[in-house]
Amino acid sequence: MQLRERVGSPDQLYFSSPRTQLIKHPCKKNVALYLGRQVFFTTDNFRSSLFPLCIPAALKVGTPELTSAHIADSVLVLVVNQKVYIYDYEANSWNTSLGIERPVSHVSGDNCCYSRHPFCVDMSNSVFAYLYGDQISQTTVYFSNTRGYKFQKFAYERQAELVGSLGGTFYFHSLSQVGLLLIDQGKAWFSYSEHPLNSSFGLPFDYNGTLGILITPGQKGILIFWFEKSLLVSRNSGQLVYPVHVREGPNTLYSSISEANVTIHSVAANENELAVLTQENSLYYGSLGILSSSLIKFAGQNICTQDAALMFTDVGRVEILTPIPDLMFPAFDFQKCSVNIQAILMDPQFEVDVCKVELLEGEFDSKMYTIDMNSKLELTALMIPRPGKSLIPLAMVSNPHSLGLQAIIYEDGYTYDGNTKHRMNISLKQQHHWGRADPSFTSSIKRPTGSTITLDIANKEISCVDLKPLTAFISVGCDQEKKIVIQNEISACQNNILDPVGLQDNYSYVIERDAYDPNFQGQKALEDLVVQYEYEKLGCPSLVYWNNPWKPVVELWREGKFQEVIETEFVLLEVHGLFTYTYSLTAQTALCKAQPQNWTTIMETASDRGPFAWDRENYVSCHDPDNEAPLRWPNVPYQILGGPTANKVIFDQRNGIYVFYISIVDPYYSTQTVPGKSGIRSSR
Repeated sequence: MQLRERVGSPDQLYFSSPRTQLIKHPCKKNVALYLGRQVFFTTDNFRSSLFPLCIPAALKVGTPELTSAHIADSVLVLVVNQKVYIYDYEANSWNTSLGIERPVSHVSGDNCCYSRHPFCVDMSNSVFAYLYGDQISQTTVYFSNTRGYKFQKFAYERQAELVGSLGGTFYFHSLSQVGLLLIDQGKAWFSYSEHPLNSSFGLPFDYNGTLGILITPGQKGILIFWFEKSLLVSRNSGQLVYPVHVREGPNTLYSSISEANVTIHSVAANENELAVLTQENSLYYGSLGILSSSLIKFAGQNICTQDAALMFTDVGRVEILTPIPDLMFPAFDFQKCSVNIQAILMDPQFEVDVCKVELLEGEFDSKMYTIDMNSKLELTALMIPRPGKSLIPLAMVSNPHSLGLQAIIYEDGYTYDGNTKHRMNISLKQQHHWGRADPSFTSSIKRPTGSTITLDIANKEISCVDLKPLTAFISVGCDQEKKIVIQNEISACQNNILDPVGLQDNYSYVIERDAYDPNFQGQKALEDLVVQYEYEKLGCPSLVYWNNPWKPVVELWREGKFQEVIETEFVLLEVHGLFTYTYSLTAQTALCKAQPQNWTTIMETASDRGPFAWDRENYVSCHDPDNEAPLRWPNVPYQILGGPTANKVIFDQRNGIYVFYISIVDPYYSTQTVPGKSGIRSSR
C-alpha cells in the first residue's frame, strides 16, 4: 500500500540551474513562475502561500529535473527530463507534447499583449523546442503553433552548412525572423532565416559560460544575455550585442560586469528597465534606453540568498522574493523586499540629474495597427520639456527591412506656464514603397511581416523612471477586417430556383461521385457527397447558366462597406473538389511567355499547406519576363482570372451548387486581403 502511494504520488519539480530564475507573464501581470530548488507557480503575484509545483506520476517523467520553461498564453510549457509537458493552469490539466522524437533541453517563445488580433495571437502560440549544445548542422529543432501541444520539425534553410553548437532558437517577431544562436570557440553569433538577413550573420560576441537569454516584452527586439560574470544587451534581435556598462558612484564607470568584479545572482527586465541582483548583496538598476544601457549600483544590503529571485511589479518597482517554508504547513510563503527605484534615485548621493522631460504622450502607445500594401499610417506624439531644457526625440522601427518611417517635428504652442509644446508626426508605410532602400535591404514584398515603432527621448536621464517610451506594433500584412466576395447581382433565390427560407433550414445537397474528387486531382470519387450549405456565410448563391461563360466580378469589402471592384489576378477552387468546370483560355491564347502555374502544380509544391495554398506568396505570372519556365504545354487551361486577360469559367452541363474559394494572387495589389468564399448555382 505504501509503495502504491509512493508510486502514485506526484513528482516535485526542481530547476537544474544553481541560479534562480523568475518568469513573469507580460500580459497577465499576476502570473509568474519561480524556478529554483523548488518550482512555484502563482496567479496572484506570490501573495498566497504556495505548494511546490509537482508533475503527475502518471506522466512517468523519471527524474523531475526542469531545464527550461515558458508561459504561452494560459499554459506552462516545461522541459522535464528532456521531454516537453504542458500544464494548462486554467483547466488544471497536464499533457505530454506530441511530435517531439528526440531529446530537447529548452523551449523559447514570446507573448503579444497588444491585442487579440490573429497576428498577435499567432505570436503567443509559437514555441520552439531544441537541444542546447547540439551540433547545429545535425540537430533537430521543433516548432509549435499550438502553444506547445503539438510540434513538428522546423526546416531551417542552410542548416547543414552552419558551424558550431546550438545556443538557442528564437522567433524574433520584432524582426519577422527566426534566429539560431551559434556557438564556436568562445564566440557566438546569430544566423537568420529570411531575406535579407539570411545572407549574412550577426556580429560575433564573447560567449562565456552558459548565457541565459531574456527576450524583453513588447516585441522591440531587446535581448538580455547573462551569466554570473557576463551581462550583454542587444537592441536589434542579436545583430549587434555589447556589454552593459556599470556605474558605481558618480565618478566610477566600468565597461562590463566582469570589470566591475561582481557576480550576478538574478536578473529581471520589463519593457524598458533592467535590474540585477548580485551575490555581493547589491542591487543594480538601469534603463533599456533607445541608445545606451548602463547600470547604477544601489547601496548593498543583506538581501541576497541562494533562493532569492528578482522581478518587476510595475514601472520603477522591483521586488526581491525569497521562498520561506511554513513551519506548521507543507507550503511556502514568499518574503518580499520592495524597492522604489524613483525614491532611491532622488538620494543626493547618486548625483542624478532631474528628468528634463515633463510629458511624452501619444494615442498610439501600446496599440496594434495593420498596414496593407501601398497604405500609409499616420501617428502623432506630444512632447514637453522642462523650462530651459532641450529634447532629442528619436523614432525607431525594430524592422527597417519591412517598415519605413518619416518623421517631422515642430513647435505646437505653449503650456499655461510658458513651456514649449513639441509635436512629432510620424508617417509609416512598407519600406519597399518609400523608394529609398535597395532591394537587397528590404524584406520580400510577398511575405507578411511585423515591426514595432518606438518613440523615446534619446538624451533623457536615468531619473526619468516613469517616462516610458511610446511603442506600437505594426502588422505589415493581412487586414482581417477586409473580405473578398463574388458580386451577386442575380441570385438563385430571386429567380425562384432556391428558397432562402429553405436554405437557412439546414439545407443540404448531393454532389455526385462522378463530379468531384476529395483529393482535388480530377479523379472520380467512390461515393456521393452530402454537403450542408452554409447560408450564414454564403447567403443565396449567384445564378449562372452553364452555356454562358462566366467571368466573376470580385468585390472588396471592409467592415461591411463596399470598397472597390478588384481588377487584378485571382484564382478559384471549388472547395469540395468539384471538377465539372474549365476555363475559356489556354496558356497559348492567354499569351503566356512561360508555362503558367495551375492548382495541380501548386498542390505538389505546397502539399504541407493543404489544397488551398495558391496565394500572393507563391504566385508567378506567366507574363513575367523573368519567369524562365519553358512553355511546353501551350494547350493546358489557363486557370488565372482577372488581370490582363479576359479569361472566363465554363461550366459543364450540370445543375448544382458550387462553393468557390477565392484568392488574390497578385503580390502588388494594394491590399493583402484574406481569401474568401462564394456560392454559385449553375443551371442548365
